[in-house]
Amino acid sequence: MVERNITSLRGALDYLNSIGELSVVKGEVSPILEISGIQKALENGPTLLFENIQGYPWVRDVGNIFSRRERVAKLFGADDYKQVKFKCQEAIRHPLPVKEVTEAPCQEVVIDRDIDVMGTLPILKHTERDGARILGGGNTLISGKFFRGGTHISFNRMSFRGKDWGTISFGSGNHAEWVTYIEHRSETIPVTINIGNPPAVTAAAAAGFLHPIVPIGADELGFSGALQGSPVELVKAKTVDAYAIAQAEWVIEGWVNSKERAWETEEAEKLGRIGVAPFFPEWTGYLGRAYRLLKFHVTAITHRRNRPIFFSPLANGFETDIGGSLFREACFLELADRMRPGLVQDVNTFEGVAGWAGHVVFQVKKARRADEGHQRNLLSAALAAAQGQRLVIVVDEDVDIYSPEDVLWALTTRLNPGTGLVRIAAGGMGQALMPMERSGIAVQSSEEIRHEGGLGLDATVPFDGKWNFERAKHPGDKVDLKRWFTAEELARIREQQSPYARLMAVKG
Repeated sequence: MVERNITSLRGALDYLNSIGELSVVKGEVSPILEISGIQKALENGPTLLFENIQGYPWVRDVGNIFSRRERVAKLFGADDYKQVKFKCQEAIRHPLPVKEVTEAPCQEVVIDRDIDVMGTLPILKHTERDGARILGGGNTLISGKFFRGGTHISFNRMSFRGKDWGTISFGSGNHAEWVTYIEHRSETIPVTINIGNPPAVTAAAAAGFLHPIVPIGADELGFSGALQGSPVELVKAKTVDAYAIAQAEWVIEGWVNSKERAWETEEAEKLGRIGVAPFFPEWTGYLGRAYRLLKFHVTAITHRRNRPIFFSPLANGFETDIGGSLFREACFLELADRMRPGLVQDVNTFEGVAGWAGHVVFQVKKARRADEGHQRNLLSAALAAAQGQRLVIVVDEDVDIYSPEDVLWALTTRLNPGTGLVRIAAGGMGQALMPMERSGIAVQSSEEIRHEGGLGLDATVPFDGKWNFERAKHPGDKVDLKRWFTAEELARIREQQSPYARLMAVKG
């Protein structure tokens, strides 16, 4: 087995290959529908490395890195995936500052003339309904004076309608939006788009940090450094006054200015309406719609010399839900700890259901009578702390928050519909990519999106009534089944059982 080194994407792939978590696709594939189709068909399976991309023989592509929880645990040196969020929480508490270097692999080749983004990068068309070929795997880096001395890293979708210009989405509620439209309005802001980054950088970029926990000016790359165990290396960009991820595979350098906007697709421009023309699949599970966004001017493309690796995560998929949940869940843990230390035991967002930004489940333990009621405060705080948060659930310590069936059982048997609902009133800022937030509203800008309201569900038992909620417990985990069944028979039976049945064999 290769020693685990996740300070670069290449090091991470070498490690994954050595432990059987990488599948190399050697046959020719097209970035038009084929790569996304293969990734979706094999989702929750191996990481996929495409070696032969039609029209781009000098480039490789990787996807599905974060699409399986067991693999994510191995990447970040955890025995169990459930522990990764706690490592992320420690990283938030104790960030490791970035390290500046003067030479970097990401700048082995510099293209600053005759720039052609689409001709250089195998940007995908994800579905037949896509309005264009969309770059979804780039990580925007804003730092220094443009982020109050800190570092900001995020995923922001991009559509390149010209060879050296495109659109970039700094959505409402994103730190980059505040920087661009408020603190540095009408200024030229240098930006780098980093592709193929170390896994810890990708996790921070995907996080959707809770702003009460991670404010503007925080060192978000410092969290990545702490998670990977060594500082993230930065290098000065070649053509703009900004920094790039030194170990990235690709970097697109450029700038934005709030005075310049462009439509994401030609169809949207002809319609002259935002949120109508089709775009590409979004994290909500719905087909996204095109908007009029910031215009991004490209000043250079830099990359590694030896067959640089493109990164093509699916915005709607396991990779986004799992990769984005790590620091997001850590933020919810930290929020709970600051409110009532010791109350929350664990946090989970289910994969495959818009987990990173749609819902969260808290597991609490009421150790004394004075803890009663704090779970309701937590519901309100969690709904308010995350823009557009739609669902927060609180359950007791005897409920397995990684089992949808067990959470549903708790909701069915413990939720009091008369007193157990906490609702955030409609009218706040919502999520533009959530169709229900704009249904029936002829909005003309993303600033007009209004939240329908979030729902908190208290599925915990009253502290003084715990005796009445004792779970029935059969001796399924105590009988020695080998006395009556062979190993082969037991293996066959286990394959027939659902995950919840196997859980209940131990808990119920």
